[in-house]
Amino acid sequence: MSEDVAGAKSWILTGSLENFRTNVERGFDVIGLKERRRRQAAEMEPGDEVFFYVTGVQAFGGIARVRSTMFEDREPIWPQGRKKRLEEYPWRVAAEPVAVLDEDDFVPAEELAGELEHVRKWPADHWQLAFQGQLRTIGEADAALLRDRIASAARAATRA
Repeated sequence: MSEDVAGAKSWILTGSLENFRTNVERGFDVIGLKERRRRQAAEMEPGDEVFFYVTGVQAFGGIARVRSTMFEDREPIWPQGRKKRLEEYPWRVAAEPVAVLDEDDFVPAEELAGELEHVRKWPADHWQLAFQGQLRTIGEADAALLRDRIASAARAATRA
C-alpha cells in the first residue's frame, strides 16, 4: 500500500466531510490549502503522504500521495460553510489516491487517540484538540499506525 520515499513527510489534513467528498469525486487529483498555510504548502514535496481527517465525523477517510511541489490556483473547488460558497484554498499540490475509504468504513480517530504520539500533547479528554487547524506534520510512528489502520479498514471493506 505504501511506497516509501526517502525523506518524505507525512501530514494530517483536517477538512469537512463535504471537502472530502469533493476530493473523492475528483479522484484526489489536487490538495488545496488555505491562504494562511502557504509556508506549509511550500514544504510539501512529491512523495509526501497526506492523511485525511474528516471533521464532524472525527475519523480518517483516506490517504493521498503528493505528486508536485506547491503551485497557486484560485479556482474555487471546495465548498465552505453553510452557505456552500466555494473556498479557494489557493496553495495546491497535485496528488494521487493511495487508499480511500467509503464513509461507512472511516477509521474513528477516537480509537487511535491513545496510540498516536501527536495526540499525546493534549489531555486525553480533549484529544480532538490535536486535529484543530488545517494541516500538521506527524512522525513516522503515527504515519505507520494510520497507514496500517486505513489499510485494514480497506481490506475489511473488500471482504464484506
